[in-house]
Amino acid sequence: MKFSIISLFFRQSYLLLILAPLLWGGNLVAGKIAVDQVDPNLLLLGRWFGASLILIIIAKKHIREDWHKIKPRLFILILYGILGFAAFNLLMYNAAYFTSGINMSIEQASIPVMVLLGNFIIFKVRAKFLQIIGLILTIIGVIFVASEGEPNRILSLDINIGDAMVLFACFLYAAYSLTLKYKPNIHWFSFMLVTSLAALFASFLYYLIFGGGFNSLLVEIPKTTIIGWGAIFYVMIFPSILAQIFYARGVELIGANRASIFINLLPVFGTILAIILLGEKFELYHLIASILVISGIILAEYAVLSQKIS
Repeated sequence: MKFSIISLFFRQSYLLLILAPLLWGGNLVAGKIAVDQVDPNLLLLGRWFGASLILIIIAKKHIREDWHKIKPRLFILILYGILGFAAFNLLMYNAAYFTSGINMSIEQASIPVMVLLGNFIIFKVRAKFLQIIGLILTIIGVIFVASEGEPNRILSLDINIGDAMVLFACFLYAAYSLTLKYKPNIHWFSFMLVTSLAALFASFLYYLIFGGGFNSLLVEIPKTTIIGWGAIFYVMIFPSILAQIFYARGVELIGANRASIFINLLPVFGTILAIILLGEKFELYHLIASILVISGIILAEYAVLSQKIS
């Protein structure tokens, strides 16, 4: 009976593709909850240490089968882990000390915009008119959030350091996304394990450089509260493994093009979770920015879908 329920669950493509961004949105909330409960560098290190241990158990078979494909592309797989998994989250967890969960969520809508721009600049992929309009609306929305409803502050570079960190993190993730076209054709479990191990190695280096070194690590571990350990457990299991599995399965069921649209739910879920779980106040500039961002995403996705249908 249990196996039939699990099998039925993994055939529900839309449910899986909704749960994935919901769990990723929870990563931001966990980062905010972890403030003053666990060192952000330790949160990152704990996340990839635990995730790597679990993935070694469940992915070792696939690694053996895919190693001949992995070996020639090992460098770029390591780069994925360093940029997309470790550096991105290091910036997000540290940004949580300076800005709100709502801001962090909405600002992540800049990732598809950066990917679109990168595709045009680097790979000469032309955008449709509606995509450009959507891109402009999304950029205005993100600027509105980063400047707290006062866009003229951008001109004087008067923007919250936390928001700046989030936007730089988004830039790194967009770079990671753009280079995924060079990913070897391997099982997604193999991909997750290699990149997670790279993220673990990078997280340890980041701790040595930014976290105060090995002696600081020995001090911070016993200082971590129960809430801090809970945050580590959440980010280790849910956004690192389950969300990846759900999304990968959703891609298998309905294809990458249709599945990718669901990633745009991340800013929506992140904002809702920040309001419900963190008690953050939804300001007028958040509402204006959300309307701009969501409108931009809808226009951009409509342009892509209408092109495929025609």
